[in-house]
Amino acid sequence: MGKRLSKIYTRTGDNGSTSLADGSRVLKTSARVDAMGQVDELNSAIGLLMTEPLPTATQEFLVTVQHVLFDLGGELSLPGHSMVQAQQVTAVEQMLDRLNESLPPLEEFILPGGTRAAALSHLARSTCRRVERALFALADEGDMNSATLKYVNRLSDLLFVMARSLNQAAGKPEALWQPEKKND
Repeated sequence: MGKRLSKIYTRTGDNGSTSLADGSRVLKTSARVDAMGQVDELNSAIGLLMTEPLPTATQEFLVTVQHVLFDLGGELSLPGHSMVQAQQVTAVEQMLDRLNESLPPLEEFILPGGTRAAALSHLARSTCRRVERALFALADEGDMNSATLKYVNRLSDLLFVMARSLNQAAGKPEALWQPEKKND
């Protein structure tokens, strides 16, 4: 692959607009650009999670997730184009099932935390939920790849289960929400 960016600053966005992959210009405040930025933020949060010591299968799966999220950004930058596919949704579901197998049933609400890796997984999960809201807001304006919406929904579930799994692997108990704990 050749060089894609020879100059990082272009000055073309100084007026509050940006180019999509089809060459059209849109406002940086548009729902599409917002969704693209949120997907980028999620990918960065996952990258931060990956700096932690993780089980090999988890690390490798997150690398794949990062590539799919990059494709999702490409999908968003080219209206009407679909890159996320049903088999990628299935892969997330399968990983979710594998991680969930060894976890005890969830009987209480849990608070984000535990190990640093689990806390970062929760941070990525909450960012993923924000991405999902942004994608549905964009879907309200027109067509949206249904596989993309499913992928992001399953990914947030996976990141939740991953946080639980990481705490379990480290022998760290989950912090259970205690409604009676309040600052009175």
